[in-house]
Amino acid sequence: MTSPLKTMVRGAYDLQKLRIMMGNRIVGNFKAKLGQEPGESEEDGISAEGKAILVDLRRRYKKLTDGVTKVKLTEFAGDEVISTYTELCLLDSYFEIEKDEANHFKRLESLLGEYPIYTQFLKPTKGIGPAMSGVIISEINVAKARHPSSLWKYAGLDVAGDGKGRSRKAEHLVKARYVTRDGEEAERNSITFNPFLKTKLIGVLAPSFLRANNEKYRAVYDGYKNRLQHRPDWSEEKKGHINNAALRYMIKMFLIDLYAAWRAIEGLPVSKPYHEAKLGIKHAA
Repeated sequence: MTSPLKTMVRGAYDLQKLRIMMGNRIVGNFKAKLGQEPGESEEDGISAEGKAILVDLRRRYKKLTDGVTKVKLTEFAGDEVISTYTELCLLDSYFEIEKDEANHFKRLESLLGEYPIYTQFLKPTKGIGPAMSGVIISEINVAKARHPSSLWKYAGLDVAGDGKGRSRKAEHLVKARYVTRDGEEAERNSITFNPFLKTKLIGVLAPSFLRANNEKYRAVYDGYKNRLQHRPDWSEEKKGHINNAALRYMIKMFLIDLYAAWRAIEGLPVSKPYHEAKLGIKHAA
């Protein structure tokens, strides 16, 4: 059963995705109109150039609609860029979606105060905002995570059987049973992790820790990156690969901290990470 919080979080990100898609299309249309190459739409965001175009379009839109409750087709008089009523309506729809998205995330923040893990751990952690907190709380059932490695596996940060980081590659899939529309049991290849959670942890939270200059996790990232750069077996690796490995390691260390804090708050047993419990190794920033 999906929790109300999860519905709120997924709904907020659905609005964000819709806003980004619409924004990229608007940018492409206006660039083509001005005789420029539309460029490629970005699935996960809007380029810096696209944002600049939208800022200009917002300025023009406000000027055209200033002091008017609703602009009618018969009364519309555009400018050299927003020259048709259709373009004005398209921009109006985009700005309404943008407003709905902001309101949705704002309501989400008001709900998080009910969760001790948010008030006691996530909120005080530099680099974690309400949106990311909502993802973590709604996507993870800490009661099911008996060990820190349970979170790693669920987030797709464990190591597959071939010794490589978990992914969607065919060799990393497992057989999973499911029920068809006809009510019959069947089997198919399936991933072993939550892709939405993994995307947000690696693609959103990891860069956010670095931008916010979270001293603890920045030190973890820098330390691991430095170690990889001086390892002979990583000497031929590209900078991007090393960076991604360091981001992944940083998030794994964060999940250890999250596991310990959350399980303690919930009054659940807290296990030491495998490298401490079995190998006697304690990682430090």
